[in-house]
Amino acid sequence: MEHEEVYGIDQERAHPRAIELIPDEFFWDSTDEFAPFGADEGDIALAEYRDWRRDNPDAPAVECIEWTIESVGDMDAADYNNSLVDRYLIRRQMRDEQFNDYRFIFTLDISVIATGFGQLVDEGKIDPECKPYIQTAINRQRIWGEMSISEEYRDEYVDRMDVLEKVLKEA
Repeated sequence: MEHEEVYGIDQERAHPRAIELIPDEFFWDSTDEFAPFGADEGDIALAEYRDWRRDNPDAPAVECIEWTIESVGDMDAADYNNSLVDRYLIRRQMRDEQFNDYRFIFTLDISVIATGFGQLVDEGKIDPECKPYIQTAINRQRIWGEMSISEEYRDEYVDRMDVLEKVLKEA
């Protein structure tokens, strides 16, 4: 049977383990801007992960996450760690007109989350080496979301990060 190209998040074609671990509707919603694959950034990251996996079927997924950090974040992957999860640092970055927090926080973090959870959706697992990067992204998104998302959606967004963190620990 020839490999069929899958585009976007699709629960019907997802690995059964992913469906078991995360039945929450938001996760599978490609139109929800606050879902991992709903924003353009997450959708693109999922597509790029799949392209990368097709070209690197035996490589560890952490290589894709590191490539994502380096290309989207313009930073060394080793620098993407808990030192970035600091409320005061994030607030300073958001106030700095020279710093593009949308790109270097939101886009970067969502790309890391979508890449890591893309592995879960397609392969039914998240490699242990990927988890610290994904945890950093989730933690930063909680803080960034609290500071930047309107009050109407803020709690829901933070709750979703909690769901992703729980699944990350179980995957």
